[in-house]
Amino acid sequence: MIDRWNDDTNFATIAAAVRDFQWRPEVHAYEITSPQKIAPFAVAFEAEVATAVNDLAASGRLVVLHNPSGDSAWDGSTRIVSYAQADVDFEMANDPLLPDVAWSWLIDALHHADVEHTAASGTVTTMTSRSFGELEKPDGAEVEIRCSWTVVDEESMSQHVEAWQELLCQLAGLEPLIEGVIALTPRIQGSP
Repeated sequence: MIDRWNDDTNFATIAAAVRDFQWRPEVHAYEITSPQKIAPFAVAFEAEVATAVNDLAASGRLVVLHNPSGDSAWDGSTRIVSYAQADVDFEMANDPLLPDVAWSWLIDALHHADVEHTAASGTVTTMTSRSFGELEKPDGAEVEIRCSWTVVDEESMSQHVEAWQELLCQLAGLEPLIEGVIALTPRIQGSP
């Protein structure tokens, strides 16, 4: 595999900020193969959020695309593309306000991270399922947010990842971390 990150010094800095991000203990994130044809440079991560109540409360993908020449459709040279989803209560999925509320979680997360961005766009989809006959099980529902935005200041990349993490944790039902407070990893039974 060719190391494309060394071909652009600016992207090397962007990729390092994403790779070095300190995830919350509830978030298990790992680098995955990035898309090859959308932009000259890309880095991608997949993440899962586990809570005390749910082994997999939310999951998602974060892709950072970089085109040193800029992209008029992006209104810049670095674009974040994201997918996040979580199971929700059946009644919640039927609430007509859920898509608006879920979208506001992204906008609020970007605001809390204090990052400049442009051209935010996306979709919020709610899905419900009801099984019958031999497949009968409890009603299921999930919410899915597909969104993207353009980074204005590439030196703030870790704050953009922080905003995405906040969105993912919000979907999982976790409270945002208070600024200056460090999350503690839950104690494993039998450890001191």
